[in-house]
Amino acid sequence: MDNPFDVEIDRAGTNSIKWEYVQREGDPHHWDHSDRCFGDDRVLPMWVADMDFRCPEPVGQALIARAQEGIFGYTAPGEEFYAAVVHWMRKRHGWEISPDWICITPGVVSALNMLVRTFTSPGDKVLIQPPVYYPFYTAIERNGAQVVRSPLLYEGGRYRMDFEDLARKIRDPKVKLAILCSPHNPVGRVWTPDELRRFGELCLENEVLVVSDEIHGDLVYKDHVFTPFASLRGDFAQDCVVCTAPSKTFNLAGMQTSCIVIPNDDLRGRFRTTIESNGLGLPSAFGVVALQAAYDHGEEWLERLLDYLQGNLKYLETYLAEHVPQIDVVRPEGTYLVWLDCRRLGLDNDALKHLMLEVARVYPDDGAIFGPEGEGFERLNIACPRSILQEALERMRLAVTALNAKSSA
Repeated sequence: MDNPFDVEIDRAGTNSIKWEYVQREGDPHHWDHSDRCFGDDRVLPMWVADMDFRCPEPVGQALIARAQEGIFGYTAPGEEFYAAVVHWMRKRHGWEISPDWICITPGVVSALNMLVRTFTSPGDKVLIQPPVYYPFYTAIERNGAQVVRSPLLYEGGRYRMDFEDLARKIRDPKVKLAILCSPHNPVGRVWTPDELRRFGELCLENEVLVVSDEIHGDLVYKDHVFTPFASLRGDFAQDCVVCTAPSKTFNLAGMQTSCIVIPNDDLRGRFRTTIESNGLGLPSAFGVVALQAAYDHGEEWLERLLDYLQGNLKYLETYLAEHVPQIDVVRPEGTYLVWLDCRRLGLDNDALKHLMLEVARVYPDDGAIFGPEGEGFERLNIACPRSILQEALERMRLAVTALNAKSSA
């Protein structure tokens, strides 16, 4: 039987952010007509973190059945919804949670904004570890707080936390919150229990609340194991907020349903007050159905997805090593996002962006948007049919070959 992940799906006319829009100074704009979706001159979008794969069939079937009811009134999640989340966390990650701990938001990014607003005051500081997911910066700054940066260390082709720097900066009494990216986006690290413990102990010692963004926690490669931060110790659980969702796991970002897990009663009550003050009390009718179907019936699909992603990663690593050795792959331990070290090309940010988007007509995320530590890097989404990945890499090879020829002339 043909592999369903190999099928290219025409997204034209669906208002797909990935396939029909380009980011210009932070705002999405429609591509020119020739740039969209399919055709010989199409741009290959490999930037925003959604997949080019259909979601699990049981999810689609559940949504069709719900649509056929024809009534889409106000919808509240029932016991089955919460049970699906609880069971998934127990089975997949060995983490026991209570249904009462779960707060529902339209997304993790919206939750991050509300969490900063809830647990900091204007002028307070929030610690992050760049290069890191760029909405962290805006969630902090737009809500009156200041960014404190503790950059990751990049050594021998792998990133690690700089605990000396972290310990020094987290002592600042104005640091009230630390946002942990676990697994890390964009560098792909799946933090070990020892790393998470050291991070958590520093936060506890300095009375800093941890917000752990674990949205990629289900997407982990062989020989690596994801550990929910709150599962490590009871005192960690009482000093943290965990952000999760089925959106990355099952390609359901458009369903706008995320689960914010807060074991501490007081913290959870404060956050629920913020949710209600923003008029976000009820989820989408379709989001409820999709989450429940995915967690209840999507695990087999996820295992096939992980095998396919592992194959895409191997193909990318082999191809670049053989044909574009100036681009180094920072091997991800989790996520379907690959951090590419392009610094040996000798290009500044504008020139690198031009090479990728205008010459190769491949659209990754520019590394610089993840912080100055990302300059000279690109983030490439490999959750696509292998034919698209092959075409993108071949275009990149041709672009770099032309660049080398020009430099030698």
